[in-house]
Amino acid sequence: MYILGISCYYHDASAALLKDGVIVSAVEEERFTRKKHDNAFPINAINYCLKSQDITVDQLDYIGFYEKPFLKFERILYQHIDTFPKSLKTFLSAMPSWLNEKLRVMKQIRKTLKFRGEVLFVPHHLAHAASCFLVSPFDNAAIVTIDGVGEWATTTYGIGDDNKISLLKEIHFPSSIGLLYSTITAYLGFSVNNSEYKVMGLSPYGNMDKKTNPYYAKLKQIIDLKDDGSFRLNIRYFKYHYTNRMPSKALCTLLNGHIRKPESALTQRHKDIAAALQLVTEEILITILCQVHKVTGSENIVLAGGVALNSVFNGKILKKTPFKQVWIQPNASDGGTSIGVISYIYHTLLGNKRTYHMQNAYLGPSFSKAYIKEFLDQNNIHYREIVNEQELTNTVAKLIYSNKVVGWFQGRMEWGPRALGARSILANPCNQQAKKLLNTKVKHREQFRPFAPVVCKDDANIYFECDTPLPESTDFMLMVYPIRESWKKRIPSVTHVDGTGRLQTIGYDQNPNYYNLIKAFGKLSSIPILINTSFNIRGEPIVCTPYDAYRCMMGTGIDYLIMDKFLIKRSDNLQHAWDSEKEAKD
Repeated sequence: MYILGISCYYHDASAALLKDGVIVSAVEEERFTRKKHDNAFPINAINYCLKSQDITVDQLDYIGFYEKPFLKFERILYQHIDTFPKSLKTFLSAMPSWLNEKLRVMKQIRKTLKFRGEVLFVPHHLAHAASCFLVSPFDNAAIVTIDGVGEWATTTYGIGDDNKISLLKEIHFPSSIGLLYSTITAYLGFSVNNSEYKVMGLSPYGNMDKKTNPYYAKLKQIIDLKDDGSFRLNIRYFKYHYTNRMPSKALCTLLNGHIRKPESALTQRHKDIAAALQLVTEEILITILCQVHKVTGSENIVLAGGVALNSVFNGKILKKTPFKQVWIQPNASDGGTSIGVISYIYHTLLGNKRTYHMQNAYLGPSFSKAYIKEFLDQNNIHYREIVNEQELTNTVAKLIYSNKVVGWFQGRMEWGPRALGARSILANPCNQQAKKLLNTKVKHREQFRPFAPVVCKDDANIYFECDTPLPESTDFMLMVYPIRESWKKRIPSVTHVDGTGRLQTIGYDQNPNYYNLIKAFGKLSSIPILINTSFNIRGEPIVCTPYDAYRCMMGTGIDYLIMDKFLIKRSDNLQHAWDSEKEAKD
């Protein structure tokens, strides 16, 4: 049985394919179109999913869509009518996309894919819930989903048992933790639905003391939080319910200043506001999770929704709530709902037993050695082929140890927003200058942004103050932990300003080449840890194809690119790149 899942039209469009209960492929549309957070109908992602199993649309038993468009449209109409006439301009600009696309999903599926089978629509937060429970390692778990907004719900909790999901409580729009976080993101001059993680990374530079950070008390005025985890936002501080702008004048007055202009200087005030937001968010989430534990009695918790990507909070869940185990899937935001909808159809609606547990995120496209060689040869790209696995590993480890920046392109692309050792940029964490070099010459991004450490599972507790047992979601770079005091100065380029690191762990069985490379680097440096950051530059999606990888290397300060067994040195190809550019202009 094949079931295709689709998520699109808001942000991070994606497609995923299930075969007999197993997720066999999943990918975001942005990776093909090269348009970050592409929300279009994911035809390229769909075509990849079908091609990965060598099947046609006619062989699909069902197609699932990640929400109920008419129910969402009801909410859109209500909020615009409720705020008329202030909402008129936004209403008129939103209607064409609703009438031409969002309400015509069924027609789009029928027309574009020529699918004649059954199309099933699953509510947004139920798709989130399924995406984190039905592919988790738990037979029973409490479920919490938190994002901006689905149809009406912004926050839900419930219980998962075997192949059944029951959502017990919901909080509705306009009260939303996700939209609160996005509003402050906009106030701080960053882009919404794209840069919330920047605010999270900025927060440790601010005052993280609730008693002395003045903006903590101010942000507390915005939200009425009850002991049972229910909350209500004071909507006078927001504009997102009737316009495309988020912070209101009242919020600017409360925070003692205007909205920061993008790319302008970040002051201590901005950093303190980011810190206050993180403090308030964590307080709300801890209150919710404690209530959910009280109601469900489960020792396991699974989370989904965009807020579940807040890795700073995730690393505190087991310390600050009664839960004993936590699991979060690698693509927790809207992109991940395509996995949720197909899992819900197969297991919950059709009643099939669960046999699949997502243990790695390598669900995207891969390229054969022959394909990569043909690409290199046809484009006259200089390379060296290293056939022996051990020699390749040792060569790359030596390059990184000598402070070279390496693009690592191997196997199937990762699912979700994090590079996890298939489309990664790797560097030496012991190099004091590596963080500045990567931010300036490779990633072209803000200097305050931290870089993640990757370590083999068997070494993690040596260097990091991790939970025991280690949550599986550290494999997906979703947990921030303190770095042990004795190691902070020895790995400066992955030690954030507050002494933490957003940890990725890897096991040999998940990715042998990646695991062996880290160990080989450890033999040289005595510290088996690498800097791992996503293989892309600011404003672009993670690379997908050999062409994307080569183009990224040649436009940055990456020194070497390793694709399969092929080693490409940037300096050897500079003249070729210049000649090609000159020829194109001529």
